Amino acid sequence: MTYLAKPKLHHPSLTKNKVGYTRRDYEGKVSTLCAGCGHDSISGAIVQACWQLDIEPHRVAKLSGIGCSSKTPDYFLGASHGFNTVHGRMPSVLTGAYLANRELLYLGISGDGDSASIGLGQFAHAMRRGVRMVYIVENNGVYGLTKGQFSATADKGSVAKKGATNSDTAIDLAALALQMGATFVARSFSGDKTQLVPLIEAAMRHGGAAFIDVISPCVAFNNHTGSTRSYDHVRAHNEALNRIDFIALADEQIVEGSPDVIDVPQSDGTTLRLRKVAPDYDPTDRLAAMNTMQLRAAAGEIATGLLYLDPGARDWHAAQRTPASALNALGEKALCPGSAALAKINAGLR
Repeated sequence: MTYLAKPKLHHPSLTKNKVGYTRRDYEGKVSTLCAGCGHDSISGAIVQACWQLDIEPHRVAKLSGIGCSSKTPDYFLGASHGFNTVHGRMPSVLTGAYLANRELLYLGISGDGDSASIGLGQFAHAMRRGVRMVYIVENNGVYGLTKGQFSATADKGSVAKKGATNSDTAIDLAALALQMGATFVARSFSGDKTQLVPLIEAAMRHGGAAFIDVISPCVAFNNHTGSTRSYDHVRAHNEALNRIDFIALADEQIVEGSPDVIDVPQSDGTTLRLRKVAPDYDPTDRLAAMNTMQLRAAAGEIATGLLYLDPGARDWHAAQRTPASALNALGEKALCPGSAALAKINAGLR
């Protein structure tokens, strides 16, 4: 018999973070995904990042669409707010929630089918508007719930488990996020938690639209010879651009720099330290990031790490000039100021 309930009691010796929570407090239900699924590793990375950043679970809102990836919010941050939307519509629902209450940290969890097919338009507009969110795509190149058809991110020439070859050009969501104006773009691999956890931490501290494309092999339908999303293929072709160490401002120490280290100030006062693997790579240059991704892809490699960062990203509420208070906290007088105020607004639009 299989039991899918976790014990509610925690061992008293578990280490607590600065806000009094153990790592267990950031977990969710027991996963029902296939054993070995990369998505579970991503859930574990999110749990680790939130615990290390001392984020209170009730200050997080997690939203998802439809697919294997969109089931995963049930497996982490069980004490957080959650909303499972319809297929491909997570970005617009998240945007509405963010407009109403800016005081929460928003996690958008999606998949390559959810974001690169039916939700492609929603994804693009969320990026170009700069909605402050951490948008994570768990990218396996297939539709796992419907037995392994190619998704829109499957590489041209990749071979399906049943032998079919993909003849369509792949959509690169990281490249599209760059083109649409995202101010934080990264790519990682679910099997590389050393790289993934700091990327998630950095995205959570970012002040704008943060996108992370995580290659996450499907062990049931896309982990075979010929697949470009299998564990073996990604490990063999992963080309890491940099390594990230997250430094809290209060603990930062001034040390002698080196040509291989770049300190990038963040909007919340913290510093993102990049330890560069590629000596000539500048993650603050959007055009160079696009070019690097294309060059790596042409060489059959997957560029991972922090691909682009705009340290001056502006919150969407600032762009829309909304009130400092959350909209859901405003009273009737502020929300309905009367006909005179409406007439003044209309006059200003003429």
